[in-house]
Amino acid sequence: MLTWRSANTAEGSRSRHALLLLHAFPLSAAMWQPQIDALGETGFTVVAPNAYGIEGSEEKEGWNFTDYAHELAALLDSLGIERVTVAGLSMGGYQAFEFYRLYPDKITSLVLCDTRAEGDAPEARAGREEFIRAVEQKGAHEAAERMIPNFFSPSTYTAKPHLVIDTRTMIEKQSVPVINAAMRAIMTRNDATPMLGAIRCPVLVVVGADDRVTPKATAAAINDRITGSRLLVLPDAGHLSNLEQPEEFTHTLLGHIENLMASL
Repeated sequence: MLTWRSANTAEGSRSRHALLLLHAFPLSAAMWQPQIDALGETGFTVVAPNAYGIEGSEEKEGWNFTDYAHELAALLDSLGIERVTVAGLSMGGYQAFEFYRLYPDKITSLVLCDTRAEGDAPEARAGREEFIRAVEQKGAHEAAERMIPNFFSPSTYTAKPHLVIDTRTMIEKQSVPVINAAMRAIMTRNDATPMLGAIRCPVLVVVGADDRVTPKATAAAINDRITGSRLLVLPDAGHLSNLEQPEEFTHTLLGHIENLMASL
């Protein structure tokens, strides 16, 4: 069973449209707290699950994103939530694609943030294998050392040092087996590129202007292949755009949902 952070999920307080937030690797649902708080105050129902083994979620050996999509569907069913906007960032975007592939009838719209559609090329898989070996040898600290330098816009490291520290702490709380199981799930994910042209729900693509992990060109390639999707580039943001520019990110997300609700 998964643990999660949420707003307005109690029976009687749920809105008719919910938001499912899927977190990045190797972080937790805590990365979505600014959006949970802000959107919760507006009355929206928000659910942000923790992936297997994170923040009390049950550990699962050898899991993949298909397993996780089924787990997400079961979580939504247990909460009495029938349809959602799925917002996934980085690894969360990979999970969003898989959830759409398996459960399109549960999805009202997609928000694909700082992510990519294609599967890993051989050189990328080799790099991930090396990452796994290094984390096995040196621990969660090694994962933080490798990820943190690529996460943020250059100005963030000096202007918002607390954000860098908090993100490092979030990573180092995870165990080595949990980190590496998630990395293996990333390595074995389905290539979502062939299905982009078949996505029929409203789609918003978001990317930080300074994202070096999944840069603007990667986001534009997703946007170009999904009919009617919209691309937003957030200035002064890197890979974790929702944390670096929380107010603008949340404002955009809220606008997307409100426009969606008005059209339903």
